[in-house]
Amino acid sequence: MEDVIAVNWKEKVKEYAASSEEMGALHPEILALAYQENWFKLFVPEVYGGAGKQLPEILRLEEELAQTDGSLGWTVTLCAGAAWFAGFLDVTLAEEIFADPKVCFAGSGAIGGTAVKTASGYLVNGFWKYASGALHATIFTANCILKHSDGSDVLDESGNPEIKSFILKRDEVKIISGWSYFGLVATGSHAFEAVDLAVPENRTFVINNDIQVTDLGFDYPFLQLAETTLAVNSLGMANHFVQLVEHSFLSRSGLNRYTPAQIEFFEAELDACKRNLSDLRTVFYKCFDESWDQLINKGRISELKLTELSKRSRLLAHACRSTSDTLFPYCGLDAAKKETEINRVWRDIHTASQHALLTFLD
Repeated sequence: MEDVIAVNWKEKVKEYAASSEEMGALHPEILALAYQENWFKLFVPEVYGGAGKQLPEILRLEEELAQTDGSLGWTVTLCAGAAWFAGFLDVTLAEEIFADPKVCFAGSGAIGGTAVKTASGYLVNGFWKYASGALHATIFTANCILKHSDGSDVLDESGNPEIKSFILKRDEVKIISGWSYFGLVATGSHAFEAVDLAVPENRTFVINNDIQVTDLGFDYPFLQLAETTLAVNSLGMANHFVQLVEHSFLSRSGLNRYTPAQIEFFEAELDACKRNLSDLRTVFYKCFDESWDQLINKGRISELKLTELSKRSRLLAHACRSTSDTLFPYCGLDAAKKETEINRVWRDIHTASQHALLTFLD
């Protein structure tokens, strides 16, 4: 039964993926599917209506989503990832937020704003870019530097400017159109801003600190959480691209365009790329699963394992990009035509590859 359900949602996503790109946002049919499947609440605690999944299962689902459509996988990953902060929110606030059946978080990891302490909370001003899912999000997360009323920085115990994360509601921010990039078009990753916004004290939070729920995994380190979820998105997109390349080349090779030696060369290239991705995927998930087991069974993940996992995430992401570049020349002009599926997937891979977390191997 689960296999049938998976096929059904994949077929629906494939049916509307091109339309999503034309719209610059997830098609309403895909959004309805995301709400139905609880994808935007993958990391949300069950007590707030979350999906009841743990990180090992979520990573593999995100890979599957991205393989079906890059924009869908990326949007779900970023929105669901932002909703992971639910585990650190004031309980009363969380109950209020998640009473909305279509709740969806968006946000930015950048420190794009300032917050001045007031008698009842904070006065927030700022501008944050690249909020995937901004067009349908109900909640925005935003990082701010704390300021005194005279404009000077509030310093933490180490003498550094203090940073706080804030929960902002949809009607409190302005969406600034600016997602004009050539890939991941349907993520609608626009900017948002807040101007002289009064935010109550209970709408601040600190990740991996003062966990408010008992669900397993909320103390998983945020850096590796972000790296692994982004890496599996690249993996899903790359696997999709490989499938399309193989189909494209084989359909053209039947027209006697290539010599037997050229076909043999392509098949060797393709097999090498497939094998490399498969091997890296196996090692990546083995490393991740070991980190998860350490957290659940020992209460913490060793620094050695975390360092290894970061490295595996980067190696995987880099291999996905290099695979697409290696195979692109064998795809014919259809791969350069922006309306085609294969071109869309190639653009998605290269847009995802620009995320700063996975840029460098070291």
